[in-house]
Amino acid sequence: MKIKLGKYKHFKGGTYYVINTAKYSEDPKRDFVIYYQEGTPDDLWVRPLSMFQENVKRDGYDGPRFEYIGD
Repeated sequence: MKIKLGKYKHFKGGTYYVINTAKYSEDPKRDFVIYYQEGTPDDLWVRPLSMFQENVKRDGYDGPRFEYIGD
């Protein structure tokens, strides 16, 4: 599972920090991203890596769901 740890911008405008990745115990082939929204480091979120890295087409936007913007 490959993803840069650090700061990402969500296509809707929020800033998020990827802090780690994890395996799913019921299917170890599924990789997940662990992250939090800027300002709320105690509220962790998890999303499948494939979904985190996918492109989104919505409301005139066509690009990555999350875009890496730094460490």
